[in-house]
Amino acid sequence: MKALHRIIAQARAVPKNIVLCEGDDARVLQAAARAASEGLAHITLVGKPAAILALAREHALDLDAVRLVDPATSEESEHYAQQLFVLRQAKGMTVEQARIAVQDTLCYANLMVRLGDADGCVAGAVHTTADVVRSAIQIIGVDPAFKLVSSFFLMMLCEPFHSLKGGFIFSDCALVVDPKAEELADIAMAAADSAQALLMEEPRVAMLSFSTSGSAHHAAVDKVHAATDKVKAQRPLLAIDGDVQLDAAIVAEISQRKVKDSVVNGRANVLVFPNLDAGNIGYKLAERMGGAVAIGPLLQGLNKPANDLSRGCSADDVYNVIAVTAVQAQGGR
Repeated sequence: MKALHRIIAQARAVPKNIVLCEGDDARVLQAAARAASEGLAHITLVGKPAAILALAREHALDLDAVRLVDPATSEESEHYAQQLFVLRQAKGMTVEQARIAVQDTLCYANLMVRLGDADGCVAGAVHTTADVVRSAIQIIGVDPAFKLVSSFFLMMLCEPFHSLKGGFIFSDCALVVDPKAEELADIAMAAADSAQALLMEEPRVAMLSFSTSGSAHHAAVDKVHAATDKVKAQRPLLAIDGDVQLDAAIVAEISQRKVKDSVVNGRANVLVFPNLDAGNIGYKLAERMGGAVAIGPLLQGLNKPANDLSRGCSADDVYNVIAVTAVQAQGGR
């Protein structure tokens, strides 16, 4: 998995401060201990130190290189509460409510990122995706360059039977149900940025559809075509084809026959799906039937990195998402 190995190497080259907030989960502790000992990142765990250390002993884990922070005793908690109050008072939050809120480990972790005490946050082994995303949007905020937060999967095809090999970005596969043309354009540009940061190669974007170069006429095709035009207007140097069917996006011979004036030429490394139905089905087909390795869902479009985990994740999954988050932080997003 060359793409993943490059990400891990890049994370180790410039270690960033990554905060985790689910220290009551053994998988998170295993990943935290490994990430810290291997120099992947500087790790902070937010929670009750006594409970975290007891679980670590139960699983024979060494957390000497991991920083533990308890919101109940932290000297920063009052400062964080005041900052949260300023941020959320327009929504009706009081100072006392803010003081209570910062005792929540996810809230505290995201405040660390917002206020510069951590470079990125990883959560979701215990918290739901809805909770992780809501907290990240409310506290870390949306990058002014984008209008929404979306998601992507880092897909890796590395097996001998794969005719296509390497890393790919699939977006959006987890968050935005039915994006309008402007939102789809935002997703495409954010996915291109994710490819640049994580694949470490120039993004080549395919705006997927059941139509190629206007071969079908439908409102769904019009949306994809309009989104493609918006991306081209905002990023004229970005290699992007749309509307384009999947085979024409990833097979050069088919692209030559079907795509008018292609700049991707059947070599897409970023696949942008027209809606969540297509995206979610597409990544699961690639993973379950195609044997691809899927890392994610990862978040894009935030002011600073915060990523979600599946509640069915393994310790290796958590480790890999820490690596991705660290590399995102190196890029300043």
